Amino acid sequence: MTFRIIEKNGIKCAAVCGDKKVIKDAQSALDLLMSAKYEADTKNIIIDKRLIADDFFVLSTGFAGEILQKYINYGGRIAIYGDYSKYKSKPLKDFMYESNKGKDVFFVSDEEQAAEMLAR
Repeated sequence: MTFRIIEKNGIKCAAVCGDKKVIKDAQSALDLLMSAKYEADTKNIIIDKRLIADDFFVLSTGFAGEILQKYINYGGRIAIYGDYSKYKSKPLKDFMYESNKGKDVFFVSDEEQAAEMLAR
């Protein structure tokens, strides 16, 4: 895994590059945030949803809540991009909708939109 820096409106973001799952559990998510902080000098993460364990998108596992709470506690922000059309869960759709209204966690369709959301 490496980072590619994307800067928009003076805000630096670390776009995660790789082809293996990066977020597999709470510790790996926290490690990602700390790596971005020390390697890319930012706590703004842009990541393809394919690099996140599938359990993240099953709200009943508590995985998403645990990870996102850690990010917020540590001052991290994350924009997850990809195709969400396969998810039919109303609670997940509601969670994503409400997250996108905030300022720390975003679910969008592509990397460009992810950078835009983190740069506001």
